[in-house]
Amino acid sequence: MSTAENAKAVRRLVAELGLSLEDLQHDDRPTPTIAGYLPRVIEASGSGARRTYGSYWTRIVDALGERRLDEVTATDIEALIQQTISDRVLRRTDRGGSSSREHLLRAMRAIYSRAEADNLIVASRNPAARVPKPQRPETTRRALSPDELAAINDAVASSGNDVGLDCLLIRLHVETACRRGGAIALREIDLDPEWDLIRLKEKRDAVRWQPVSPSLMQALLQHRAERGSGQPTTKPLLRYLDATPLTTRRYDHLWKRVGDRLPWVAAQGISTHWLRHTTLTWVERRYGYGVARAYGGHLDSRGPATTTYIRATLHEIAIALSGLTGEDHPCSRQPSPGTLPPHWPWTTPQS
Repeated sequence: MSTAENAKAVRRLVAELGLSLEDLQHDDRPTPTIAGYLPRVIEASGSGARRTYGSYWTRIVDALGERRLDEVTATDIEALIQQTISDRVLRRTDRGGSSSREHLLRAMRAIYSRAEADNLIVASRNPAARVPKPQRPETTRRALSPDELAAINDAVASSGNDVGLDCLLIRLHVETACRRGGAIALREIDLDPEWDLIRLKEKRDAVRWQPVSPSLMQALLQHRAERGSGQPTTKPLLRYLDATPLTTRRYDHLWKRVGDRLPWVAAQGISTHWLRHTTLTWVERRYGYGVARAYGGHLDSRGPATTTYIRATLHEIAIALSGLTGEDHPCSRQPSPGTLPPHWPWTTPQS
């Protein structure tokens, strides 16, 4: 029998056994259970993934923990997704459980993508890959009007047990359009008062320097002096009155309080991210898409955003900030890298 005939016979036998060539390359180590393997997945995950998927991993272990990785089917995952949607806590921002579905599927895919990398399963036997990702519903967020933003500012400044911190937070988010995680991650060392810049660390651990107004920088420095060490250390910058670091609970309490005073805030589910939406909409309308994308620290790589020529510079971001706050910024006075010399185009000297 020739080599070609042998190969054909082997492929036929593999098919009859319901296997694939990938299965033949799979090692003979015993396949762990979901519960037995998950600690390794958590150990290899970043802090953001642990925070986002932690509760979903717990639910997965409770439902499927005793099963081996190769025993779970796509139908098992779909059933668990539906149960998770049914058990979800109904919040004011609920949109039919789409978030619960997406997060549980992503948590499951994190387990199985790691198992593939560890050669515990083959790609053709990955059940999580066979469950389609849900289509995200259109966001209900919009840019707030000046009157709405002013009403929120008034409510924040006239209630609560730490008005100074709350006002600083609202101003920080409106001025920089930073995400909630970026504000919490700020450290005392992340302030550059010489150039009025703050270092933000947000999604996917991306780091960028963001311009702030001189008056906001002074407020941040004063906060550091009064509640922190007063020095550029690696300790958290934003702190409560007792000097303990800021947590997400402050935001939850803040918007609950604002919603109690302004019923339309509670009815529409307005949150910190709406402030980001408001600022970036304002920047985009006046300074263009490229500047707004850089201002918000967007990392998406699809569509026209990948074009090199629309990537905004720090100089352009600072100009937009000055337009927003009415305060001059050191970086806005620097020449833009895209500025052409006055004698452009050059001419070749005549010989």
